[in-house]
Amino acid sequence: MSLYRAIATVGGLTMVSRVFGFARDLMIARYLGAGIQADAFFVALRLPNFFRSLFAEGAFTAGFLPLYSETLNKGGKEAAKAFAEGALAWLLVALLLFTLAAQIFMPLVMLGLAPGFQDEPQRFTLAVEYTRITFPYLLFISIAALYGAVLNGLGRFAAFAATPILLNLTMLLALPLLTPLLGSAGSALAWGTLAAGLVQFLWLAFWSGKSGFSLRLRWPRRSALTLRLFKLVLPAAIGAGATQVNLVIGVILASLLPAGAVSYLFYADRINQLTVGVVGVAISTALLPLLSRHIARGEQQEAMAQQNRAQEFALLLALPAMVALLVVPYPIISVLFERGAFDGAAARATADALFAYSIGLPAYILSRTLTPGFHARQDTATPVRIAFAIIAFNLVVSVALMPVLGHVGLALATALAAWLNTVLLAWLLLRRGHWQADHRLRSRAWRILVAALAMGLALWGLNRGLTPWYGWGEAWRIAALALLVAGGFCVYLGAALALGATRPAEWRSLARR
Repeated sequence: MSLYRAIATVGGLTMVSRVFGFARDLMIARYLGAGIQADAFFVALRLPNFFRSLFAEGAFTAGFLPLYSETLNKGGKEAAKAFAEGALAWLLVALLLFTLAAQIFMPLVMLGLAPGFQDEPQRFTLAVEYTRITFPYLLFISIAALYGAVLNGLGRFAAFAATPILLNLTMLLALPLLTPLLGSAGSALAWGTLAAGLVQFLWLAFWSGKSGFSLRLRWPRRSALTLRLFKLVLPAAIGAGATQVNLVIGVILASLLPAGAVSYLFYADRINQLTVGVVGVAISTALLPLLSRHIARGEQQEAMAQQNRAQEFALLLALPAMVALLVVPYPIISVLFERGAFDGAAARATADALFAYSIGLPAYILSRTLTPGFHARQDTATPVRIAFAIIAFNLVVSVALMPVLGHVGLALATALAAWLNTVLLAWLLLRRGHWQADHRLRSRAWRILVAALAMGLALWGLNRGLTPWYGWGEAWRIAALALLVAGGFCVYLGAALALGATRPAEWRSLARR
């Protein structure tokens, strides 16, 4: 139940963040649409977010948390605090140098990230300008990730889980407040992103201090623990970022397509990432410190049981989400985004990309239940080897599908790569004896799938009946989508309970706790 409580805490706050995130995306779509300025900003946002996921919240957390848990368990609070301060010192120096280099060489970086932009000087210039503004966000959010890992290692998940809410609120405020001052919505969003990083850092520094872990700035010094940390972080920088690398490959290739392709993939990925963000991030955030704690104590069977329950929870939410996005992608995109500069053609193109992305949705989430099984055992090298295979696979499939399917082929390649990643992770854990699906997981997995398929059939029929509503005005369109969501949820919940995919007593127990 401690795992489920942690998932509920992180997932609940992440859901609140996603609500604000959708409000932010709706406002971005209204102000920017899917043109040159939008493409430039989304590339500018992708770059610091990519490095954040790769190094800070991905690799650094994967390397830091197991060592932090081990130090806390064996050496106590003071030893763990000293380790965290040493890690902060090295992280800060590395980030300052990296950010400075990025500012100097940004035009060259942009040639590599979006080579198609150089044929349109305005789009290329805007992308360089916006990225120079947003890139220091990496500095603040990476230090914030360290504070968040400290809090998660103490079993305090709420403060770190709430940080994306601050990001979305800051960007929401930046559009109406800064656009008149700066003259463009793209500039307003770029400066808003940077401000959000500062706000998130200050928030987590405050809560870390409240928890008795106020970290002092030190001069970087070598130690046995920091050397072990670097040995874990460097390979994890690739292993933890396979999916992010695949998304960047998609951006690079999409920049070679007609204007709008980058934006279609961005908006589609935002919907697809709703479930990944709420469920996948919540599970991986809660699972890694719990696994690290069990393994540090030599409790291998308990660690394996935690992974099985995490996978069961993942399937319970990921499978119906995948089926829903496969059955009704266009109504979702149209109702949420089709207004202002975002027209019907953009909605259709985005819906096609969403359909392709959603094929890999369960894989995105399941991989987040498997990767902690390596990281908690201080093995960050194995996911690296898998990552190389996944990146190569994604590149080959993307190049093969792009001439035929355009931007949809790029989304489909990302989904197929996610499934290959998940299969390889599971196979290696199984072969090493670190994971095995127990009877409860095997029994419930097929029941969850049947319930999701029943929901998909109901959604298909309901959507056909609601088709006229989409042409009757904004209020009717919103009502139609609300009915689809409510109807699908009721059918899935009823089928899941009837088939025994989940039980009311489990949810009552969680609520009581």
